[in-house]
Parts: sequence; C-alpha cells; structure tokens
Amino acid sequence: MANRIPEEKVEQVRSAVNIADFIGQYVQLKKAGKNLFGLCPFHEERTPSFSVNEQKQIFHCFSCGRGGNVFSFIMDLENLSFPEAVVKVADFGHIDLPATYTAQSQPAAPKDQQQADLLKLYADSAKMYQHILVNTELGEPALKYLHERGLDDETIKTFGIGYAPANQLLLDFFKEHQTDYQLLRQSGLFIENQAGDLRDRFVDRVLFPIKDASGRVIAFSGRILKKSPNEPKYLNSPETKLFNKRSVLFNFDLARGPIRQQKSVVLFEGFMDVIAAYRSGIQNGVASMGTSLTDEQIYVLERVTDTLYVCYDSDMPGQKATDRALKLLGGNSRLNLGVIQMPDGMDPDEYLRAQGQEKFVQVFEDGKQTPTAFEMQYLKHDLNLQNTPDQLTYLQAVLQQLAQLSSSVEQDLYLNQLVAEFDLDKDDLKQQLRSLVGQQAVRRGGGHSDETQVAPPPALAPLGPPPATVDGSTNSGPLSRVEKAERLLLYRLLNDHDVWLRVMAIAGFHFVHDSYQQILVYAEAYFKTHNQFDLGNFTDFMTDSDLQPVVTSLEFMDVANESSKEEIADLVNVIMNQQPLVEQINSKKAELTAAKQIGNRDLVQQLTLALIDLYRQQQQVQRADN
Repeated sequence: MANRIPEEKVEQVRSAVNIADFIGQYVQLKKAGKNLFGLCPFHEERTPSFSVNEQKQIFHCFSCGRGGNVFSFIMDLENLSFPEAVVKVADFGHIDLPATYTAQSQPAAPKDQQQADLLKLYADSAKMYQHILVNTELGEPALKYLHERGLDDETIKTFGIGYAPANQLLLDFFKEHQTDYQLLRQSGLFIENQAGDLRDRFVDRVLFPIKDASGRVIAFSGRILKKSPNEPKYLNSPETKLFNKRSVLFNFDLARGPIRQQKSVVLFEGFMDVIAAYRSGIQNGVASMGTSLTDEQIYVLERVTDTLYVCYDSDMPGQKATDRALKLLGGNSRLNLGVIQMPDGMDPDEYLRAQGQEKFVQVFEDGKQTPTAFEMQYLKHDLNLQNTPDQLTYLQAVLQQLAQLSSSVEQDLYLNQLVAEFDLDKDDLKQQLRSLVGQQAVRRGGGHSDETQVAPPPALAPLGPPPATVDGSTNSGPLSRVEKAERLLLYRLLNDHDVWLRVMAIAGFHFVHDSYQQILVYAEAYFKTHNQFDLGNFTDFMTDSDLQPVVTSLEFMDVANESSKEEIADLVNVIMNQQPLVEQINSKKAELTAAKQIGNRDLVQQLTLALIDLYRQQQQVQRADN
C-alpha cells in the first residue's frame, strides 16, 4: 500500500527549490522593487501584475487574485493533485523521492476526472502509434519515409512520432480494454456516423503528437503518406476539452527551457522545420497550429521571452507569410522581432538536407535581419527597379516603414543604404522622412504610451489588494475600513505569536468576513502542532484552496515590520465595535425604506430617531478611534 508523503519530505522539497526558478519555466520574471513581476499565466494581461516574492517563497497576482506557494502554482496551472505537484517540483530540484511516495504509487483524485481520463487515452494512443511505427511491419513504409527525410530513431523517439496504419487498430484496442464509449466519442480520436458507430480518425498517416506545455499529448497532426486529391496533406485533431489550437504551439514543451536560455524563440512554419532545427542544435523553435499566430499563442510566448525570430520558407509564399506575421506581431505584441532567412528559396528542412548541419546552423548565427531590413527586401518583389516609376514607388514605401521607427540611429542606417543603392541626396531623403514622421504623429494624435514597464498596478491600497473573494463574492472596489483592519490584524496574528496570544484571549473575538474567520480556524489547528508560522507550510496545511490566495495576498501588503499594543487594540476595536453599528444602521435604513413605501408615518418617525441615535454612536466611536 502506498504511503502518504510525510510533511518533512514535503518541506524538504519546498525548501530545496526556489519558487522563482520553478515559476521562471512558465513566466519571464523581472525584478521590480523587492519582488519579481511577470505576465500572469492564469489569465491574459498586457501589464505584468503577477508577483513572486523569493524571500517568502510565494506568488500572487494582483489582477486575478491567484496566490500560494510552489505546489499550489503547479496544481492550479496543470490541474495536478498535491502528490503529483510535490513529485513534479522534486523532479525539477533533482530530489529523489522513494517509489512509495510518488504520485504514481499513491493516486489522488484529480480535480477534473474527465480531463485525466482523456489525457490517459491520448497517452495510450501515442504509445500504440509509435509502437506500430518502430516495431511492426505495418509501420515500415512510414519509418522509411521518415528516415529519408533525415529523421533518425532518436529524433523519432524524442518527438513521439507514430504511425496510424490503413487497417484501423485504435478502436479495437480500446474496445478490448473496455474503454468507456462516451469517452471515446469525446476524445476526437474517432469519427462517428449517424448510427453512432465509431471509426479511427487517422488512417495511413504519420502522426506528430501535439503536446501541452507540460509535455502531455493532447492531440495529433497526421501527414498523409500517399498523395490523394480527396485527402488533405495534414489532418489535425478536432478541438476537444484538452485541445484548443489557438493556444497551443508545437514543441513548446521541449523548447521552453532553450527559449529561456537563448532569451529568444524561433517561429517556424511547419513541424518538420521545427524538428530539423532541433536535431541540428537549434532547440528554441516552435510552430503555430495554423497559418498565423493567434493572440493566445503570442501571449504564451510573451510570458517566457522578449524576442522572436520568424523563420518561414524563403520562397514567395513564405515571404508573404513572413510579412503577415511581422505585421500581426508588430501590432499585437510586446516582443522584439527579427527574421531569419534560408537561402535559395528553400524551407529550413530542405536547406538542412541540401547543405548539411554546419551551414544550416551558420544561417541562424549570421542570417538574422531586422523587420525593417526584411521589409526593404520584400518590397522589391513585383517591382522593376530599373525604371523610375517603380523606384519612386519603392522609395516611398520604404520611407513609410522608416517613419515608424523610434530610433533615429536606425533610420540613419537605412537611409545610408538607400543613398548608396540609388545614388540619392541624403538631405532630400531626410526631409521627406521628417514629413512622413510628422504626418504619422498627427494621425496618432501625438500620444505615446509605454505598456512594457514592469511594475505593480498603481491602484493598490496601502494594505495591499483585496482578496479574490470575500464571503463568496468578488470584491473589486476599495476595501472598507473594517476589512482593512481585518487583513492587517490577521497578518499580525499569523506572524507574531505575542499578538496571537493577546487577541485569542479576548472573549467573543471573531472576524466579520467568513474568509478571514475560516483562516483563523485553520490557524488555531495549525498552531496546535506547529510552534511557529511558516507560510509555505501553512498554505499546504489549509485544505481549502480558495483561501490560499487570501493568505498570500496578506504577505504582499506594505506594512511596518513591527506592531504595537496600540495598533492591535485599534484594529480589534474597529472589527468588534464599528461593524455591529454598521450592520444596525443598514438594517434600520432598510426598515425605514419599507415604512416609507407603505406610508406608516409613525414608524417612519420612530425609525428616523433610532437611525439618528445610531449615527451619533458611530461618530463617537470614530472620534475615539482618531
């Protein structure tokens, strides 16, 4: 029987792994003050509001309210159980866990059972397809094709490439294992006819597994072996609960580490280009699942890097696709852009096979272009630069491009190239360029905004942002005086044992909002078995994951390091004395409104006097507080 992972082992894993290093796999973090900031992986945003505190080993998003320690981060991001999260973090930190403690040997109910079942279905399918490719006669033609394309067995294994044979086997395989029919229907691995009968979706195709950021198979893309006018060259899985093609990038699971190391990503046009580059040592490459990048895919890349190079085919369709990609990215991303061009009109895969690895790698080292340099070359297509009208058309188009550059040095560099190529007067070009810059400034209204600055949102209250939920509802407005007091007092209670002893000795003390009171109950149980407060340990101790962000948000408050007896007395007074008056005032106001509606004048007069008295008491409390 499997053993529960003991607390001391969990603490060893948590202490050994720096949360910033772990989260840095998923989010590009930059120092801002005492914390690290990046784009939140749980929702899309343009201004970084996701913060990591290395000293306290916690994270918190000031926008969506998510927060916790390293385990809760990966649990939320990848829908893992707690044991699975511990194993994943331990693996990252190269910490050996006994087999009796691994997630595989102590299964825990996943947060989403259907998702877990689909993931297993795809994992089993991928294993079967690869087995057919590598180990059976059925797979020999497909294996020969891949070898001819330059893929060795190690590359095939690395990318999990498989083969779906002409005689359908997958459905029979799952029927033999008595897999649930409804699960098979929802998987996208099969096609259903009107009678409800299923058949394999992929037939006689080389299959490239599509994986999520964690390397789990979530879909397939199948390339046909024998050309057919009635069949598409590539057939992708339909969208399912696991697979949304707008947010998935091919090879991102393997490329994420190299992207961080290289501080850049290379965007290729096809899977084979990515694989060709990978086996040549260019391992920071990805490909989109469609003809152009989506906002979701751009956001995935923005979280891990600042720089993207477009490396599409160098024939005319590829050049047009590069131009579209640059225009899309230039208007919708914060990425620094560049272009890598393969010589001789080839795609990357073709160039590698034709010229070899050394020359292929050399292109990536020496062949980088700025978007402007690419556009200057691209704009020459379909023009005859030997005649004057086309020359003027070209120069006007290039100057329009240069007018968009913010660097005068960069503008000057390209003007020099135009002067040398067309034997022009540089002052004339500069004058025309200044005119275009002025026109563009007028169209923009002269405004300029810089959304790339890494900083916490400016609207944070002195005691930090409100928790994501209070009493089950979103609190998006300013905090009330009572709630500010509750948050600060709870912070003091958890971090100062003297404060804990003083407040817990007050008869009848309790917080107004349920969230804070529930945390207080957890803390009472926690301190019975723990001598001092440890944030990472306490967030694991709480079984209610909704309360973890509330606790971590307290740690991001800007408060004095030391407390005082006067501060604690004031906070307790606000919570215990002011709130009851607020509740009574609200109740009497509601009664007064009802009395007015029914026309009961005597009751209206009675309630008005009572309300005046309550307001007087409230003023006395506030004067005493001040």
